[in-house]
Amino acid sequence: MKPERLVSLDAFRGFTIAGMILVNNPGSWGHIYPQLAHASWHGWTFTDWIFPFFLWIVGVAMTFSFDVRRAKGDSNGTLILNVFRRSAVIFGLGLFLTMFPFGLLWNHHFDLSAVRIPGVLQRIAICYLIASFVYLYTSLRGQVIAIGVLFVSYWLMMFYIPVPDVGAGVFEKGRNFASYIDSLLLSGHMWSVSRTWDPEGVISTLPAIATTLFGALTGEYLRRSPHDKTEKSVWMFVFGAGFLLLGAFLDMWMPINKSLWTVSYAVFMAGWALCVFGIFYFLIDAKGIKRWAYPFVVYGMNAIFVFVLSGVAARTMGMWKFNVQLSDGTFADVSIKTIIVQNLFEPYLSPLNASLAHAVAWISVMYLIVWVMYKKRWFVKV
Repeated sequence: MKPERLVSLDAFRGFTIAGMILVNNPGSWGHIYPQLAHASWHGWTFTDWIFPFFLWIVGVAMTFSFDVRRAKGDSNGTLILNVFRRSAVIFGLGLFLTMFPFGLLWNHHFDLSAVRIPGVLQRIAICYLIASFVYLYTSLRGQVIAIGVLFVSYWLMMFYIPVPDVGAGVFEKGRNFASYIDSLLLSGHMWSVSRTWDPEGVISTLPAIATTLFGALTGEYLRRSPHDKTEKSVWMFVFGAGFLLLGAFLDMWMPINKSLWTVSYAVFMAGWALCVFGIFYFLIDAKGIKRWAYPFVVYGMNAIFVFVLSGVAARTMGMWKFNVQLSDGTFADVSIKTIIVQNLFEPYLSPLNASLAHAVAWISVMYLIVWVMYKKRWFVKV
């Protein structure tokens, strides 16, 4: 018998991807509400929820996916080959977004020798690959131990390995062990804003893998626990609150920091993921209250597709320019995005709200596309 689909997970995935598109597409990067931007360094905002939530969802989802495939008779070897394929595709899509439009359109400067290698989809691919190995080839106890090893390894490296001219145990921007390793291994291929460190760098990927494994542990609990759905919701809140307290406690030694994906951040965000998903699970799966979540389910069923589509479309509208006359009578090349914001939103709203209105309009347009796909049962799987 085909297992019951976890609709709350589809909705939570849709909520997360919609949030990701929202914060990635303001009308102006100079006018953003604080909660719609990452914390400047230490600390967290709503925006800092999004990436760990998605990795956590990957962990939950893979437990259900592997269970279905195993029921069909697939061996671990077959599953790992599929994991390698999916990881390669996701990593490739990340590189595609980074390189688009490959120097072919709109005077885009393209230099393969300076292409950024890390990225959001690239990190998802790596975390999914390694977490899958851990999940398929260890017990529940082994997964807990793996999280501990990842955390302890990160903690020891960040606190006790000295950085030349800096020292050990430093968590300043660009002056820490993670940044130092990025500069050694990824020189010339990092985030364009810094070029000296990367928010999806090498060392910070270790606790990000643990975030994915936290999701896998939750998936195992949802699949195996004899508790009814309401009880499961309660226990997710209990453990979520415990992780929030633990993350806040660890913050006294290792600051909560998304760019470094610190241990405190990984634990803290696992707590938030449990609590927020617990709400979705309680309302949708335990109580059957589903209508409010329909738009999120629509988004969640084509999450990777709409993320890539949004990225390509946003870059296209930012690069495609027309020569227009400005208010002072001069002419300048202005992007389609700027023309839209200046004519549809800025005349009627404050700069902050005009920027937000563009982001809301953007996720609405993306929603219409995936809604049509949902109605036609077109689901793009990678």
